[in-house]
Amino acid sequence: MVPNEWKNDVDVWSALLANMPVMATLRNLGKMTQVGLIKPFAASVQTVLERLTADSIKRSLIHPIQILMALITYRSGKGVRGNLTWEPVSQIVDALDAAFYMAFDNVEPSKKNTLLALDISGSMSSGTVAGCQGLTPRNASAAMALVTARTEPNYHIFGFSGNFVRLAITATDRLASAIDAVSDIPMGKTDCSLPMLYALENKLEVDVFIIYTDNETWFGDIHPKTALDMYREEMKRPAKCAVVSMVANKFSIADPTDAGMMDIIGFDTATPAVLSDFARDAEITDSV
Repeated sequence: MVPNEWKNDVDVWSALLANMPVMATLRNLGKMTQVGLIKPFAASVQTVLERLTADSIKRSLIHPIQILMALITYRSGKGVRGNLTWEPVSQIVDALDAAFYMAFDNVEPSKKNTLLALDISGSMSSGTVAGCQGLTPRNASAAMALVTARTEPNYHIFGFSGNFVRLAITATDRLASAIDAVSDIPMGKTDCSLPMLYALENKLEVDVFIIYTDNETWFGDIHPKTALDMYREEMKRPAKCAVVSMVANKFSIADPTDAGMMDIIGFDTATPAVLSDFARDAEITDSV
């Protein structure tokens, strides 16, 4: 509602910041820094820091991934689109990093037995998730694994490409260590049937399989749909399976006639809520 000719006016942004909600504040940090409202020693810095306290983050119901994207973008000093650039203020970078972990309390656990499978193939280290430069499929999947470890009471996390790899990601990890856990691992071609075959071989009582990958995701002798059916039949469990393509490529694994399977093509900030609703049997339309 602000006319374009006023969008570089410090006083206008100062007036907006006074009552700006948390999510809007995150979206506009770069612009407010670029116009000179947010700068070292300015009162506006304290205003932003007060907006990123634990109480404010909890009231906002914001998801950790939304804060992570804001952190990566602000720290980079340039916008996702256009030519907007700025000099990041260190205190705000630190506050965003702390807010990422505060926001874990906003995540509603599904309380389902969740087997999380992270594609560790080489292509996961390149590409951009949701237009956020610096957020690769590998880093985003590691962040989602950390969210699961911090919020779900019953989880198991592993990496896969052509083989199964145990990942040491736990609720006590920081994001950097979770990213390290999925990096520097021997890789091969992606076989998305492995999570179900592994669970079947080890007789694991899984309620929902969630697979994070980046592109076409089937290499092997058994199709993931077939592997899921094998698991359901032998284990006598109506297990679900969601396959998340972290970038918007053409792929399809889920059987469209199977309500217990779902493909998500292109990861964005709505994805975590959709996955949670899918696991909990909630109405997915409530989240999108």
